[in-house]
Amino acid sequence: MKLYPIEAGNFKLDGGAMFGVVPKSLWQRTNPADAYNMIDIAARCLLIEDGNRLILIDTGMGNKQSDKFYGYYHLWGDHSIEKSLKKYGFHKDDITDVFMTHLHFDHCGGSIQWNKDRTGYEPAFKNARFWSNENHWQWATIPNRREKASFLKENIIPMQESGHLNFIAQPEVDILENSALGFDVFFANGHTEKQMIPMIHYQGKTICFMADLLPTAGHLPLPFVMGYDTRPLLTLDEKEKFLNMAADQNFYLFMEHDAHNEIITVKHTEKGVRLNEVFTCNDIL
Repeated sequence: MKLYPIEAGNFKLDGGAMFGVVPKSLWQRTNPADAYNMIDIAARCLLIEDGNRLILIDTGMGNKQSDKFYGYYHLWGDHSIEKSLKKYGFHKDDITDVFMTHLHFDHCGGSIQWNKDRTGYEPAFKNARFWSNENHWQWATIPNRREKASFLKENIIPMQESGHLNFIAQPEVDILENSALGFDVFFANGHTEKQMIPMIHYQGKTICFMADLLPTAGHLPLPFVMGYDTRPLLTLDEKEKFLNMAADQNFYLFMEHDAHNEIITVKHTEKGVRLNEVFTCNDIL
């Protein structure tokens, strides 16, 4: 097995929205904001090469939305999935599986693209199966009013129409061990219904793709919960459980959205679980 970081493109989000009720005087110590109160955000995906399978976890925003849409998110840098795949000798057509932690646009938008004449949509990874879970799929396709703007039909419905949509089994407890894709999955419901956190056993380490359970290293204190989370009190419990496991078992946390900390470990302290070490992907993968 080999793992590769895939940079899908950087953007910015409002710092207040990213930290909810936490005062700016606290969160700006780890996540400094610009003059517009925006903080740096990454869309760092993960590619797993395992035998004859190439599994891509999340796909970023994609490039099919309007300039007005992208203007809200202040795109920066020159990353793209195509460039990142090419760096490691791969093409989008080589991908066999696309695993989506959840279906918010910044996690799955790159899965679907315009067709050649821009009259409709098609899978961006034409040879891949798309993986979600039944509860989250229903949640996303019949969205509540709070999340409706994050679940864009053009990102989601074409997966089903392609005939390539598959669902991961849902465990009776929080963790599904050895899923159909060969890695464990932690299910979390605070951010959105049945978000899936991949836990990959790799060279004696456990690499956890943190998605929106832990957006940045600055979100390690338990009350530091995004304003976007639908059930913030549940996020508190899920973060506490997962971070205690991470500290106890020395998990390596792969940070999808932290533009400046790629992989971290955590430790127990008198104040709770806190940052231990920071690594680059080159250090660990």
